[in-house]
Amino acid sequence: MPHLRPFVLLLLVLPGCGTEPSSKAPTKQAAAPPAKSAVAEPEKSASTATAEPVAVAAVEKDSKGVAVEAPSGGTSAPVPALEVASADGHNWLKREELEAGWVRLFDGQTLFGWKANSDLNWTVRDGVISADSGSPGLLCTTSRFANYELRCDYRVAAGGNSGIFLRTPMKPTDPGIDCYELNMCDTHPAFGTGSLVKRAKPDAPVTGDGEWHTFHVVVDGPKVVVQFDGKQVLDYTDSTEKPLTTGHIGLQMNGGKIEFRNVYLKPLGSQPLFDGTTLTGWHEVPGSKSQFSVQDGTIHVKDGRGFLETEQTAGNFVLQFEAITNGDKLNSGIFFRAMPGTEKAPSHGYEFQIQSGFKNGDRNQPDDHGTGAIFKRASARRVISSDRKWFTAMLVADGPHITTWIDGVQVVDWTDDRPENDNPREGLRVKPGHFSLQGHDPTTDLAFRNLRLANCPE
Repeated sequence: MPHLRPFVLLLLVLPGCGTEPSSKAPTKQAAAPPAKSAVAEPEKSASTATAEPVAVAAVEKDSKGVAVEAPSGGTSAPVPALEVASADGHNWLKREELEAGWVRLFDGQTLFGWKANSDLNWTVRDGVISADSGSPGLLCTTSRFANYELRCDYRVAAGGNSGIFLRTPMKPTDPGIDCYELNMCDTHPAFGTGSLVKRAKPDAPVTGDGEWHTFHVVVDGPKVVVQFDGKQVLDYTDSTEKPLTTGHIGLQMNGGKIEFRNVYLKPLGSQPLFDGTTLTGWHEVPGSKSQFSVQDGTIHVKDGRGFLETEQTAGNFVLQFEAITNGDKLNSGIFFRAMPGTEKAPSHGYEFQIQSGFKNGDRNQPDDHGTGAIFKRASARRVISSDRKWFTAMLVADGPHITTWIDGVQVVDWTDDRPENDNPREGLRVKPGHFSLQGHDPTTDLAFRNLRLANCPE
């Protein structure tokens, strides 16, 4: 076999972008076409192939109506140990990268958080997403993102045709209008590798067929900046009447075998919710018994029950933070899109659960839904965090769609399909609401730091 040199692609997109403590009970090969078409085939809800060891998640509900993630087909295949680094070091983020805000869009072993829009045979094997037969189309993130950095390794067969779609709908029709298509096709007659199809070409010809390469892209506001194997090749500003502001990220197969790995994202445009020294911008909800204090650059929460609420509100957003629980199976959370707290109704919002306990020594059996769960709505598919250790967290709220990551691993992918209601305990709420840190009970002892928020477009 010929020696294959690693290849890295860098893409940059710029911005355009409560609790009931006493009642919480545990729950359970196509030929490469001469030119690339940007039109995706009709969307199919479960089109990913399931070659071992892929586990494609589908939402089921337990006896109480709480969403729990299970592999497609109704099987009980366990979620792998995603909190453990792979032997080859791929699909893994270092602690400093996690603390800087990076997450894994591809966990290295499953297609959780992704959705195909055609019958392509997307599979995961040996830490690589690949496809080589079926109707051309995209494998898209279920979440939309506005402003971000994206890193992604790819390898396309000689003569093949692929791409990475940015700010795309699930079914794009014209890359000059409804998405930014970063092309990977050395043989394309007009927009070769490193181009944004119908928009911009690289500063100099880029070729990469048959070998691993890396894109690093920054998408921020109207700008898209692309690096290929560490070298900047394109700097594009969208000056059209309607620059794109948000959308999915899509991996394309349009001819020949395509492979992807090391797919990472870092949101951009966030602002601090906590200044690190005071509780300016926060207030205690009336009736709170918890002690909220600033210690060593953290918000320390002791005792309970009680709630510390932001003055600021948000509807569509990316929230990132770090937290640590100073005890075994301690229970807390962050409420969001919450109604203003009162003594009688202190926490009428969705709750990002913090509870790192698990049953029977199995991290796939979370206690009380697990850290990263949306309490009483969607359980974490696996407990990634551990008590007495700092963990990073990301929450993306985009209309009715809510996703969460713990230490860079996505653990929830949930859509609230209930009728609308001002109170998220009773139904869907998409309009802005407050954030609230919870002191759950007298055993509460935890801390938060680096709380930051990026508002996103509708």
